[in-house]
Amino acid sequence: MTMNYQTHESQKVPRHVLCPGLLGCLILISSLIVSSDLLGQEKSKPTFEMGQAQVVAGFKDRSQWIQHELWVETEFDSDSDGKLDRVHVDVTRQAQTESEGLKVPVIYVSSPYFSGVSSSDKKYFWDPRHELGAKPPRHENPPPIRTRIGKPLMSNSHVRTWVPRGFAVVHSAAPGTGLSEGCPTVGGPSEALAPKAVVDWLCGRAKGFTSVDGKIEVKANWCTGKVGMTGTSYNGTIPLACATTGVDGLECIIPIAPNTSYYHYYRSNGLIRHPGGWMGEDIDVLFNFIHSGGTAAERARCEKEFRDKVIAKNIDRIKGDSNNFWKIRNLRSRLQKVKAATLMAHAFNDWNVMPEHSVEVYEALKKQGVPVQSYFHQRGHGGEPPLKMMNRWFTRYLFGIKNSVEDDARAWIVREGQRLPTPYKDYPNPDASLVQFHLGKGGNHSGSLGLSLKSKQGVEELIDDVAFSGAKLAQAKKSKNRLIYATPVLKTPVHLSGTSRIKIRLSSSKPAANLSVWVVSLPWTKGKRRSPITDNLITRGWADPQNQKSNSESAPLKPGQFVELSFNLQPDDQIIPAGQQIGLMIFSSDRDFTLWPKAGTRLKIDLDATTIAMPIVGGASAFKKAIGD
Repeated sequence: MTMNYQTHESQKVPRHVLCPGLLGCLILISSLIVSSDLLGQEKSKPTFEMGQAQVVAGFKDRSQWIQHELWVETEFDSDSDGKLDRVHVDVTRQAQTESEGLKVPVIYVSSPYFSGVSSSDKKYFWDPRHELGAKPPRHENPPPIRTRIGKPLMSNSHVRTWVPRGFAVVHSAAPGTGLSEGCPTVGGPSEALAPKAVVDWLCGRAKGFTSVDGKIEVKANWCTGKVGMTGTSYNGTIPLACATTGVDGLECIIPIAPNTSYYHYYRSNGLIRHPGGWMGEDIDVLFNFIHSGGTAAERARCEKEFRDKVIAKNIDRIKGDSNNFWKIRNLRSRLQKVKAATLMAHAFNDWNVMPEHSVEVYEALKKQGVPVQSYFHQRGHGGEPPLKMMNRWFTRYLFGIKNSVEDDARAWIVREGQRLPTPYKDYPNPDASLVQFHLGKGGNHSGSLGLSLKSKQGVEELIDDVAFSGAKLAQAKKSKNRLIYATPVLKTPVHLSGTSRIKIRLSSSKPAANLSVWVVSLPWTKGKRRSPITDNLITRGWADPQNQKSNSESAPLKPGQFVELSFNLQPDDQIIPAGQQIGLMIFSSDRDFTLWPKAGTRLKIDLDATTIAMPIVGGASAFKKAIGD
């Protein structure tokens, strides 16, 4: 049912519990008594089997759900209008939270997307076609978003799954979006403090109001004070951001493909890099994409003060270096206060929000002693853990049911071609160790990649040409535009688990160059419309050779002078089948991710001083066995 409210002595009171005069109250009270347990009817309450919350018959009827909206007052003023921002919140809960005094925990999702997004027309994105180090051409800003306002709910996500199982579901619009006040700061402190305020309201510590500018309060007397958060992508980032505040009552989170560092989302080792599928996107483009809130005057103020000043001044699309603006937007550096039990979920083939975003958080929380598990799969961006896994997590930490979820396997990985995850002791696989591979000359055709160090091989050269995609280069039997080095054909499978790291010595013919590195499975599968995502690309990475010292310090290259750099590729867990070769491909501009300079930059690679360390389950002996050595 949708709740309608009237005022009574400055308090919000549900209309259906108001009564006209003493007689009316007596009649209402009598009817409530007759309809309650005095007639022997058992009250509806959450039930559990096999450590999971079950669907309860008394919670299933959607027409009886209580659904209402409110605005929670935060502790910040992101639009600098002299008033604390209020965020728009909706609630769906069981009728029994009113009629029977039932108290329930909450599953909470916050998003900047609930009220609509901007156009994804490429004229509103950065044009990648320009020389490295040059001032990029400006892009247009899109027209205002036509805000979608749902009443009383801004979203139906998760409602049908969790309300019948005894949880309330709450949504909120991120600051500067929908009916929430403020400016989008895209990873700024307000994105952590806004959901914190909602958790505080659910736990009785913050104020909620029936309108954005009203004084009539709404209280969450129906909440047990235990909250869990989840969501995917941007919606998965917000739970972790909230958890970094250490707010009491946030008992657990399930972030799915979260962006845990905006620098690492838009840059790689000093290199300007765009997220997969969103060529030309940067943080100002994302600001435009989500800024659906406020009046025309309020929107103009946010655009002027934040987008056109703070963002424009700090994102640095010329050098790509890190700075304080980016560091503020790095959740990985702010994990010290996290105490919420965390189930990280990600895909090893997510080239939008790359797997490092979850892996680094997972490893840090393990060291802190926070209850943490990981769920990984082999597909692309997004992908929730199985319902059973999420249910056990929420049941354990929100209802306090001792289902031993904390004793389950720490890592769950969906293997190639499978649907359900396989449990492992941990990620990376504890039996994996880094194995160092050396290059053998012949990379314009196919050089060798093996365990033996060869000496005095000299250098090999590639010529940058963004006209060729990485996939085309990997398939080419011969190319002057890439270098590729491959292991012998595998006679038995090889299991990679963890993070590969490359050490490379190179020179450039120009003061700036893109550097792209792929690890591939060969021969490349082509011509199959539905070939699995794991058939070809194992992992990849990018770097700016100008940043060989650090992400925040770059210097132009001296043409022809060699520099050394070392960096990680994306984490992975993949079994390479027998009959394949593992190949290391080195090239310059990556058409789907980097800027597009004119063709012709020459990179020379010192073969003797270039190695890649790959994490192999069973170590070097397992690899030797796989190639029959």
